[in-house]
Amino acid sequence: MTRIAVIGGGASGLMAAVTAAENGAEVLLLEHKDRVGKKLLSTGNGRCNFTNLKQEPVCYHSENLLFPWQIIEKFNAQQTIAFFLKLGIYSKNRNGYLYPHSDQASAVLDVLRMEAVRLHVDIQTEVHCREIQPVKKGFKICTDQGAFSADKVILAAGSKAAPASGSDGSGYTLAKKLGHRLIPVLPSLVQLCCKENFYKGITGVRVNGRVSIYVDGECQAADTGEIQLTNYGISGIPVFQVSRYASIGLYEKKEVTAVLNFMPDFSREQFITFLKNRISSRPQKTMEEFLVGLFHKKLSDLWLKLAKIERSKKAGDCTEAEITRLSALIQGFRTEVTDTKSFEQAQVCRGGVDTKEVHAETLESLYVPGLYFAGEILDVDGICGGYNLQWAWSSGYVAGKEASHA
Repeated sequence: MTRIAVIGGGASGLMAAVTAAENGAEVLLLEHKDRVGKKLLSTGNGRCNFTNLKQEPVCYHSENLLFPWQIIEKFNAQQTIAFFLKLGIYSKNRNGYLYPHSDQASAVLDVLRMEAVRLHVDIQTEVHCREIQPVKKGFKICTDQGAFSADKVILAAGSKAAPASGSDGSGYTLAKKLGHRLIPVLPSLVQLCCKENFYKGITGVRVNGRVSIYVDGECQAADTGEIQLTNYGISGIPVFQVSRYASIGLYEKKEVTAVLNFMPDFSREQFITFLKNRISSRPQKTMEEFLVGLFHKKLSDLWLKLAKIERSKKAGDCTEAEITRLSALIQGFRTEVTDTKSFEQAQVCRGGVDTKEVHAETLESLYVPGLYFAGEILDVDGICGGYNLQWAWSSGYVAGKEASHA
């Protein structure tokens, strides 16, 4: 019987352990926290959006563009839903976002743990792995609790995102000691810090809009949704979706700018016409009154100030130039990004073990036979919406299945 050691008890590690055991392997799972699956409990605001019905290659990022999708196709969203249904998770569908019917992330963790127990996976917690040494037959795993031996090793130790949950980057050190190169690891799905000093005046405002990230003047990515304005800058799902590109630009010491469009459904010409029609309807309103019902007062006040338009000015007295300035601010609000929030706030990381050094069919190392990778430790990150967990399930399944082959 093949003896497999899984390093890391997160989503991908648990999936790898269960899959390997189901395929006849003897499985040891080593986790350095006091319990497995801590990060899983916080996903989907505690409700666990465990996959998404809309699956496309563009939902996954990597320096090796085709790599993630090759693995996703081997264990897709439908297979994930069927797998968890078999374990007891009846799912509910919210516009393609899948959650357990109980709306509890703990349910997903519980059924994985129950399945691991059923399949006799040996789970050992509070074990810190120091080194993985290839030996004549298999591997010696050196830990603070002594040495363990295994025929195969699956390294599923996570990234550096949310280190309090266990993803402290220690897996990267293990991979580097085994000769693997890392794509620079940067916060992703994270809030962005901005330079301007007006954010304290608009903090707490939530507004629908489009966020575009420009790096040295070139648009890298854009997304639409609810933007949250904070005392440090910008947040919200559309900001998270484009944040990896800001992270890369900042890492490369380039100029990073976010352009916010607060009326993305209008072209520039349509919006100017809209403003003029609104003025002609009630020309006696002051400009402060004119924007009531369109935008939050904090935003309206800021735009009038930046456009150099007196709040007391009658809307009907506005010049063509003033209307143009106002519309340009609302639809092209530029803000300089100076930093991202830290790994503590990031949901995932961009970067990790270079996937060009990993077999795209099996997730086995091209350098160390018998060593497999799964989950966030690899240079793969998905967009918001259950995609990073789908990557965990897919990569964990593939690594567990392939490693269990004698």
